[in-house]
Amino acid sequence: MVESDNSNSVEASVAEAPPEPVLRVAPSPHLSKTAVTTRWMMSDVLLGLLPVLAMAVAIFRWYAVAQVGLCILTCLAAEALFTRMRGKPITLSDGSAVVTGAILGLSLPWSAPWHIAVIGSVVAIGLGKAAFGGLGYNIFNPAMVGRAFVMLSFAKELGASAYVSTQSQLTVVTQATPLTAAKKLAADLAAGTITMGEAQVHLESARQLWPLFLGNVNGSLGETSALAVLIGGLYLCLRRSASWEIPTGVILSAFILAGAANLLGLTPFTALYHLVSGSLLFGAFFIATDPVTSPLSPRGKFTFGLGIGALVVLLRLFSGYPEGVMFAVLLMNAVVPLLNQWTIPRPVGGPAPQRT
Repeated sequence: MVESDNSNSVEASVAEAPPEPVLRVAPSPHLSKTAVTTRWMMSDVLLGLLPVLAMAVAIFRWYAVAQVGLCILTCLAAEALFTRMRGKPITLSDGSAVVTGAILGLSLPWSAPWHIAVIGSVVAIGLGKAAFGGLGYNIFNPAMVGRAFVMLSFAKELGASAYVSTQSQLTVVTQATPLTAAKKLAADLAAGTITMGEAQVHLESARQLWPLFLGNVNGSLGETSALAVLIGGLYLCLRRSASWEIPTGVILSAFILAGAANLLGLTPFTALYHLVSGSLLFGAFFIATDPVTSPLSPRGKFTFGLGIGALVVLLRLFSGYPEGVMFAVLLMNAVVPLLNQWTIPRPVGGPAPQRT
């Protein structure tokens, strides 16, 4: 009778024992939000681009629709072609090719011929992404690879004169872009072809920040309105589809360096002018924040942004190009592996003890 009671108590204790925890071991990355997918992020980027695209259509009319639409369609076709050539399943639904085409199209001038949009899109997907093994393996931003290729190959069609047309019905394109006008004014002052009094007249009109902020100026399709870029860029940061450390670093370093250059007399334009003119803000929020071609750690991302902002100002001041965002992003893309190595986060609890 006693043995029966003992066996019953043992069985009862075993039945009442809590189940052992199940530990699931898997390699990194460990996502706390499983809904974060490539398609989700790309959809957010496209939503963030809507204010920029709307402003481009309002200023450049059907030129913006044709340019961006052609780039998107060509990027989708190139993605399908190169993926099939590599024997991989076609994944156009992830949205990465659409984002590449949209950013490339918005980085082109309104007057770029159709073949430049097509060539730039094919190069962006082929050399910028497929040649490295596809999405997630590319080192350089695909859209900027395509933009750099066509800019160097078709210098005349994408030069300063390509943005201006005195015969166009669009009033905004009858004048030079703000950065081109600033570059010419600085060169004329240095050469002594204009007097300081004449320069002051031009400076007073060129230093107006309100048109630059709203977007009533000439330039590439996506760079004219600082307000539209800020709306879309802040949306991406709030949604965490873009790391806020990168645009913060870009804006901070560009503001400090441009302000110092203005105080030293290297440029007649203020730091705020350099921020809202050109594609600096567009590059900071939509190009530099590409998660594949940017560093992994927060400190690395901030350093990455600092480098881009500094290079943009240096290229604007000392190179022959009025703008430097494209080259700055590509140069810092090449430095990303080093930044990842230099900014490895400290492990929780400190580094592992070394064997003696």
